[in-house]
Amino acid sequence: MSHRKPTHFVQRGRGSGSRGFTLIELMIVVAVVAIIAAVAYPSYIGHVTKTKRVAAEACLGEYANYMERYYSTNLRYDQDSAGTAHTLPTLSCASDQSTDYQFSFVPNTLGQSTYRVRAVPQGAQASRDTECKTVSLDQAGTKTESGSGTVSSCW
Repeated sequence: MSHRKPTHFVQRGRGSGSRGFTLIELMIVVAVVAIIAAVAYPSYIGHVTKTKRVAAEACLGEYANYMERYYSTNLRYDQDSAGTAHTLPTLSCASDQSTDYQFSFVPNTLGQSTYRVRAVPQGAQASRDTECKTVSLDQAGTKTESGSGTVSSCW
């Protein structure tokens, strides 16, 4: 009978089959993720700001449609047939909190035959969207913005 050494008790060295990560490897991964996040976050915020502006502009289109229906009924934009001053209702698109805009109706100086609906940014949207700020639409379909950008870049 020969006595052999059991093979399952043989110890392995650090280089052969070691599992896990070193602290340095983990720190490198965390640093790379932090750099990627620092670059991606401003881009993400820019896209969120633009998306909210586009939603507000779509809502202005809905308000313009509402105003045209109102005009068809009352033959003027500023008041109804009984002489009551017109106030803009809250449409479903304006009650959606994701737009971050306040919508308003502005009768122009010509009153009964013209109007302008505006979307004014609120909260964080107001400080982020300096390019376009307040966007508006009138009865002729003229689009405007009050920021540093151009109408074509904002609409």
